[in-house]
Formats: sequence, C-alpha cells, structure tokens
Amino acid sequence: MTPTRNRPVLLAIGGAHIDRRGQVLGDYHPGASNPGAMREEIGGVVFNALRAAVRLGVAGQLISLRGGDTVGDAIARTIVAERIDDRSAVFLDRASASYTAIIDQSGDLIVGFADMGLYDQFSRQLRRNACRDAIKAADAVLCDANLPAAALELATSGPPAAKRYAIGISPAKVVRLAGLLDRVDCLFVNRKEAAALTRLTRETAVTELAARLLAAGLAGGVITDGAAALTAFDATGLWSLAPPRPRRIADVTGAGDALAGATICGLMRGLTLPEALRHGAAAAMLTLETSNVVAALEPEPFAQALAMTPPAVQLD
Repeated sequence: MTPTRNRPVLLAIGGAHIDRRGQVLGDYHPGASNPGAMREEIGGVVFNALRAAVRLGVAGQLISLRGGDTVGDAIARTIVAERIDDRSAVFLDRASASYTAIIDQSGDLIVGFADMGLYDQFSRQLRRNACRDAIKAADAVLCDANLPAAALELATSGPPAAKRYAIGISPAKVVRLAGLLDRVDCLFVNRKEAAALTRLTRETAVTELAARLLAAGLAGGVITDGAAALTAFDATGLWSLAPPRPRRIADVTGAGDALAGATICGLMRGLTLPEALRHGAAAAMLTLETSNVVAALEPEPFAQALAMTPPAVQLD
C-alpha cells in the first residue's frame, strides 16, 4: 500500500454498524414464514463507501459512533483491518447501531429496518475540538443524511479548499441536506431522493432534477435509477452512463455505496466527474456480483470491470 502521505485523505463521517441480511431461499410469500439464510457483516453507507475509496487508492479516516458491546468491538476490529484511521467515539452504555435487510432470491430488497438512534449523538460529538480539527485537516469529507441536520452542518463546514461529498440515504432523510447544498461538491442520490430534495415528482425528467439541484446551489451530483442509466452533472455539463450488466447478481446491498466511494476516489485523484463516474459504475458492478457489502476491488478484476464500462455520454 502507498504511504498515507502520498495519498489524499478522505474523512468519512457517519454510520459504521452491523448489517444483517436475510435472503429468502425460493419464492417470497408476504405474510408467511419463508425459508432463508441470515448473515452478518460490518457495514454502514459511509463506511462502505470509504472502504471502496481506500481500496482504490485514498487514505481513509472515520468518525463514527458505536456502543460498548460485542458489535462495537467487531466494528473496531474491522476499521483496523481496513487500515483506516479510527476517530470514532464509544458510548459504553449504548448499543451499537444496526441495519437489517430482507432480500429475495434474486438479491433485491424486500424490506430494510434501521435501528440507528445512537447516531442522534453525532451533533454533540462533532463539536469536540478533535473532530473539528480532523474536518479542517482532511482533503475531503464524506457524510450521509443519516446524520442529524445539525451534525450535517458541522460536517460540511471547514476550509473552502477541501471538497465535500454527501450521500442521500433515503427520500425521508435527504431533505436534511436541503439548506446545505451550496456546501456540497458532489451529492449521490437516487431518483426518488432527488425528487424529494427538489420537491418534484419521481416522474420528473432527470435533466430537470439535475437542473433544480444546480439552481439550489449544488456544485455537482450523481443520480441513480436502479439498473437504468446513471446521470452525472456539474456546472460544466450533464452526462449519462449506461452501467455495465453484472454477470450475476448476488446481493444489491452496498452497490450504491461502492459507486459513491469509487467515484469520490477518482475525483480526489484528479479525474473529471464523467471519468470518475465510470470508475464508480465498475465498482458497483463488482459489488453486485459479491455477497459482501464491499467488493475486494483488486486491480485485475477492477480493470476488467472498467473495460466493460462504457464512457459517459454528454447530453445536449
């Protein structure tokens, strides 16, 4: 691994928790007992995206919150194993956060359940001098809308030279970023989240969603729409990229996180937004093909996935 001093530093602020995923082994029958298999893994949107970025070449730091339980211990071990600088806080009297997802036999989400009350403490934590100093010193900061609005305001503060990236999480939570868009260099949202943030309908053309977000002060963004084309935009243009088709789909969990992390890594290493998006799409494909929430992203498989990914096309 390249020494940290030669790599740009991405500070991620947000969730690192346990992901529990139960997969139905056969046709799904609502309201009935379904045979299936359950597995657990340390995940979290920001943590997953950070791991993808680190595996592709940036140095990572993490500010998260965890409880004083065995899950918290597992989270700490995973952060160390990923060679990420852990700046998280431990609440000894609290349980660590968790996310439980039930997916069907094809890997699509049936329902998700988030137990993340601990993250309400982020606002208090980010006011500490150590966290303020970390935000000021990082080359870029990544946060997600799991954070309370006050914490998002703190996370997106800092020197103008540093880049700020954000992930929307859900239509209900992305609105927490509404008053902070002029601080964000690139926002990653799906079509429903973009519609909620702009107060438009999901049926609104993606070009109009992008235009509204730019008018609201956002510097740039990426809009996903399931398996449909990805849309990237900034002040210089609007692009569409048809994502490569996975050779198989093991699990959809983490694909959007990988898209964000790899795209951010590309941006931090000097790629333009459409070039970086191509890297993000390749990482997302590899994540869809694995049952883990973060794909290995080894050089050879990643190069093969990148070769399968077409360039983004600029829209008129």
